[in-house]
Amino acid sequence: MSGKGAPIAATEIDGTGLRVVVVAASWHDTIMDGLVAGAARVLDASGADWTLARVPGSFELAVAAQAAFAGGADAVVALGVIIRGGTPHFEYVSSAATDGLNRVSLDAGKPIGFGLLTLDDEQQGLNRAGLPDSEEDKGAEAADAALRTAAVISALRG
Repeated sequence: MSGKGAPIAATEIDGTGLRVVVVAASWHDTIMDGLVAGAARVLDASGADWTLARVPGSFELAVAAQAAFAGGADAVVALGVIIRGGTPHFEYVSSAATDGLNRVSLDAGKPIGFGLLTLDDEQQGLNRAGLPDSEEDKGAEAADAALRTAAVISALRG
């Protein structure tokens, strides 16, 4: 499983005063609902002020993240699901979405918690969605990463 070796947060993160936008794709409802719920749990526990913006698909995550930063967000949590099919579409969308999110984060100088699942099949997504039978909670991990990185950036900028 891909979560092997992941860091274990020693403390909860304080998101008080942070404005976070969760941008979430709309494909694969069950997996996406689990990812959003995991992110919501972490953001609520942190005390961050957060909103949810849904976009049609994973390709649109980057432009929505860019708009969130332009609107004053301190961090974004990007959640999406791309499942491999029989055409090169998977590679193009996965690469474009990943590269786009990276560019938006670097251009803004603000963190994006990366919760874009690139999968061979639906079961892999169900295993990572934070559902009752899931082995991992990638939505929660993406939210935690966004909050912790926002704290690091704030400390570095002093």
